[in-house]
Amino acid sequence: MLTCGVAAGLLGLTHSNRALAQDSGAKDLPAIVVVDPTKKPKREPAKRTAPARAASSRGTGRTNLQPVQEAAVAGAGAPTPAEAALDRKMQGFDQSRDHLSPKLGASSTTIDRAAILASPQGDNTPVDKLVLQFPGVNYDSAVSNPNFHVRGEYNNVQTRINGLVLPEGVSGLGPAIDTNFIGSLSLLTGTLPAQYGGRTAGILDITSRAFSTPGGTVSVYGGSNSTVTPSFDYGGSVGDTQYFFSGRGNWNNLGIENPTSSLNALHDHTDQGKFFAYVSTALSDTTRLSIISGASYSAFQIPNNPNQMPLGDFGPANANSSTLNENEIDQYYFNMVALQTKGDVIDSQISVFSRYAQVHFIPDISGDLTFNDVASDVTRTSQMYGTQFDASYEVNRAHTLRFGYMVTAEKTNVSNVSTVFPGDIGAITSTTPETITDTNSLLGWNLGAYVQDEWKLTNQLTLNYGIRFDQLFQFVSANQFSPRAALVYKPFDGTTFHAGYARYFTPPMQAQATQSNLALFANTTNQPDQTNNDPVKPERSHYFDVGVDQKLAPGLTFGLDAYYKIATDLIDDGQFGQAVVLTQFNWARGYSEGAEAKVKYQNGNLSAYANFAFNITRATDPVSNQYLLDSATYNFLLTNYHYTDDMQMLTGSAGASYRWDQTLFSINMKYGSGLPTGFANSSFNEPYVTANIGIARELQAFAGAKPITVRFDVVNLFDKIYEIRDGSGIGVFAPQFGARRGFYAGLSQKL
Repeated sequence: MLTCGVAAGLLGLTHSNRALAQDSGAKDLPAIVVVDPTKKPKREPAKRTAPARAASSRGTGRTNLQPVQEAAVAGAGAPTPAEAALDRKMQGFDQSRDHLSPKLGASSTTIDRAAILASPQGDNTPVDKLVLQFPGVNYDSAVSNPNFHVRGEYNNVQTRINGLVLPEGVSGLGPAIDTNFIGSLSLLTGTLPAQYGGRTAGILDITSRAFSTPGGTVSVYGGSNSTVTPSFDYGGSVGDTQYFFSGRGNWNNLGIENPTSSLNALHDHTDQGKFFAYVSTALSDTTRLSIISGASYSAFQIPNNPNQMPLGDFGPANANSSTLNENEIDQYYFNMVALQTKGDVIDSQISVFSRYAQVHFIPDISGDLTFNDVASDVTRTSQMYGTQFDASYEVNRAHTLRFGYMVTAEKTNVSNVSTVFPGDIGAITSTTPETITDTNSLLGWNLGAYVQDEWKLTNQLTLNYGIRFDQLFQFVSANQFSPRAALVYKPFDGTTFHAGYARYFTPPMQAQATQSNLALFANTTNQPDQTNNDPVKPERSHYFDVGVDQKLAPGLTFGLDAYYKIATDLIDDGQFGQAVVLTQFNWARGYSEGAEAKVKYQNGNLSAYANFAFNITRATDPVSNQYLLDSATYNFLLTNYHYTDDMQMLTGSAGASYRWDQTLFSINMKYGSGLPTGFANSSFNEPYVTANIGIARELQAFAGAKPITVRFDVVNLFDKIYEIRDGSGIGVFAPQFGARRGFYAGLSQKL
């Protein structure tokens, strides 16, 4: 699966009559205009000639070369004239689609397909681990759902595929999507343009793989922790239709982080399967229909922490915590259908989508009663339907208007079947357990609309300003008008400054914001320490961001970004109890401040990068779902600021790869200063550094045969023992340790 040499730019060069939306965080690319000899010259509209739009990346993040590179990766031969023509046509649609969602004013970092394949583990790297190589992203355990945080925030990240918002799930263990369908992956942070609503700490912007020349790969990968992960991908075209399919199975004995520092976790097996499909048909030269579907099914054993002492209220005094049998099943299925049109001055895309998600935590009733005095069987099910529309209109050379909307309807059903004892915490009155069922159903609506103008004040200075409106009908009803503005200044080639302000409105995750009926648990061992229980509110914030991207030398770029956020009703979440599910709540006031630096170097076969980030996120005064906190913590935090549980003060990542002949050597590493711990998150876990290495080589069994790629990887090269969580702190139920050293090998055959 290594990228072979790229043929001359035969396929990627397309023509367009509009300017590529400026990206303050991305490398400037020159416009490439090549006339297709099979078509007549296009007449420009009189009195309104739009500037030429630079060709956009397609899958690899590299201008105009994706179809050729993908053909090489897939092991396919030279494209036929029909396949080359279809690639050109689809690239024109991609440029139009990219024009709908500019990144003006945001800080942007991209990992393209070549960079994914040139990292340790390559395509076998889970998406949530791949994201850790972006600046400002810190590592957390899988229990945190997901196991990463952007700029110290909770799960406030939105994923988009080909410009379409991927409907969020109910936060299961591990990512619902897989790496092998990704053509390129960008992380947008900072002051986002007005079309980005909802989750705003970061936007994971994915371009799916697509190409016309038939080809693909089939592979198997595995090693430590009894890991076996077969996968496949295949794509091509029929007539005016491109298709791409991928799938992966994953079976191992380290499904989520080990609660001990031992090499092998107890009761931690996982069975996972993921599938992705993309079909895109050019209905005409100006209209394209695309269908994106995905499925994920994962079963997890919840790892055991041995040598825990029973509470003594139930079961034998010598009960063994290493024999508990808790499990969780996570499911996620989605379908999206998009109709895209492109024209001389107007581009648009409208889509409809559906999503089903379920998380089911299955307790060990007897064992959980022995060690916790409560056993909770929790099911969260969500069905979502929605529509998204985006359009751009180039008024003239100076102004491009963009507008759109998104509407979602979500039906959630949440149940908590708790087995408890009569009495109260620490004072049971009977050892005969009883069952209490707490259920909640809601149909919630989320509506958002925006309009914005990209105004080219001069050739070097652009102002992108707009406003969006969001309306929430959920456990609470609320709305907000949110102005956005950003300036992008390019005084000379290789230098880009950006500065912006954004007003954000962040709704709670409906399945996680469900309130518990506390009256049901009165006089039981599941009665909370204090009973304040206000509904979860949307978060409202002011966000400021400034930065610069500078080309220092050929192949060497540097970026620096600083930000400050002031929040009202700051949303947070945590695991409060043995069920591995998250529950959200609000802090009345909070703030986040930080800075990020990134550097990247590319020279021939050598590529290297490094990122370093600083963040402080603090909050005070719990104002919703207060019962989740014990009385001592609640009373202290009413008037005292604390470090939120997901922030990490210092975070770093780095990596490099070098290709020698047909052999690729790679390394990456991550650094963390430690997540908060202790009473009211008053201290921090120990800092750590881990490194991963990989080597991969292409082999050819005989002349004319498609190559096989052999790879070998070592994860946590120096077997660093490090604790992500120690079991204390706000919303932390059990300790979690990072994975110990692991050895992995794989074979990949091109088709």
